[in-house]
Amino acid sequence: MGAIPTALVVGLGMPADVPVAWVDGLADGFREECALVGASVAGGDITRSELVVIGVTALGDLGGHAPVTRSGARPGQVVAFAGRLGYAAAGLALLEAGLEPEGGPLLEAVEGHRRPRPPYACGPEAARMGAAAMLDVSDGLLQDLGHVAAASGVGITLDPTAFPIGEPVAAAAKELGADPVEWVLTGGEDHALAAVFPPEVRLPPHWTVVGHVVEGAKVQVAGRTTGLGGWDHFRE
Repeated sequence: MGAIPTALVVGLGMPADVPVAWVDGLADGFREECALVGASVAGGDITRSELVVIGVTALGDLGGHAPVTRSGARPGQVVAFAGRLGYAAAGLALLEAGLEPEGGPLLEAVEGHRRPRPPYACGPEAARMGAAAMLDVSDGLLQDLGHVAAASGVGITLDPTAFPIGEPVAAAAKELGADPVEWVLTGGEDHALAAVFPPEVRLPPHWTVVGHVVEGAKVQVAGRTTGLGGWDHFRE
């Protein structure tokens, strides 16, 4: 939404026999990720439960500016993304195939699944550049852009040839005989940012224009209406 991250509040439920070293490792992970943006864990709660359950609330400061929501997209605007797409899906596919790469691009894909790299600075940057709508890509680009289309009452068209395919994604696709574009469009958990901008905005190189906002109510790829794909927590 354009805010600068400030703090996390963590709710942690766990069995009594969880090793202290595991909890220390979890705390280290939170601290290391917070350090990337100058935030910290400000509090939370710990309780006993049969399973390990972690609930995280992230807080941010808009600096007095209005939040960038999903509902501001209008026909004629451009759709762009920042960050990486397809890495987490490629890494998950490798692990599900029973592969544990020891190095090279395949290992980078697996690491992309295990520890994504959200482009934290790009959220406030997009807000400053006048982004009309924005959200992170956690459930797959088609699924998440579908939320923008629905909230804004518009259609979105994407050009599949506009998406760069990272070397780890391409290598994993070759290894498994898969379509890397499918991972880019429907794979979640990379936590890239997708945003809609007025056409006159000059975007820096780390933002890639991949489509346009049009009249309508669907997300289309290469002129064909598609299923939203991606992950839906409540789909049977």
